[in-house]
Order: sequence, then structure tokens, then C-alpha cells
Amino acid sequence: MPSKRLLIVAHAPSPNTRRLLDAVMKGALAPEVEGVEVVHKPPLEAGPDDVLAANAVILGTTENHGYMSGALKDFFDRSYYPILEKTQGMPYCLYIRAGNDGTGTRRGVETIVTGLRWRAVQEPLILRGEWQDAFVPPCEELGMAMAAGLEAGVF
Repeated sequence: MPSKRLLIVAHAPSPNTRRLLDAVMKGALAPEVEGVEVVHKPPLEAGPDDVLAANAVILGTTENHGYMSGALKDFFDRSYYPILEKTQGMPYCLYIRAGNDGTGTRRGVETIVTGLRWRAVQEPLILRGEWQDAFVPPCEELGMAMAAGLEAGVF
């Protein structure tokens, strides 16, 4: 019976961003990792109860006009105050599918999670420029590392 829950809140509006999400999920659900329930919720469906039931969060977003997706921003807008005092120290990581450089997107997400007092457990994965199949393996590694770290009690 899984004792820990990993929540993945990821915006995947295109076939390529869906491939990234699928890779994150594949890594998080690796057979080597036991005792971790993995739950994906699109940002427009995820809410405070999902975060409160989780032990760690993976955030995924596209870069939209130099900022996070409107869907992820909506998730934060609806969830921020209900989780603010209850999730301090929450381990999280972030991946960004950036058509440009991703810095504005990273800054926007980090501003919000800093306010929540969440704890980044690895550097954001920023997948820059034109689509490359090489974006997929690092996403799988991100999912596996997060689930394995949660399983092992590293965070």
C-alpha cells in the first residue's frame, strides 16, 4: 500500500508537451520505486485538496508569452491561500517547455512557491527552443528522481 503521494500538476496542451508529461509519469511510476502513489491532475482540475493530500509536487508548464501557462497560474490562484500555512517545506520540482529561454516562466513560478515556502529539490528543467526528442529522457529522469527521493525519505 503506497504510503506517500506524489502529485504532478502539469499543463500539456499539445502532443509534444503530452510526451513530456508521459515521460515524467513513466519515471515516477518506475517499477523500482515502491510505496509512492503517483497522481496527475491538469492544472485546471487540481486544487488545494490535491496539494494537501500530497507529500511532494512536480509542476510542469509551457512558456506562454514569457510566463507560466494561464492554467498553472489559475491553479496557484485557487490554491495559494488554502494551502499557504499547511504546506510549508513541501518538496517540489519544475519542468518548463520553453520556446524561448524560460527565465520569465521560472521566475514567475519561483516567486509563487517562495511565497508558499515550498522547497525545490532540484534545479528546474528548462527545455528550450525548437522541439527535440532529446527533451523526453530528462523528463523521465526528473519523475524517477522525485519518486525515488520521496520513497527513500530524502525529502
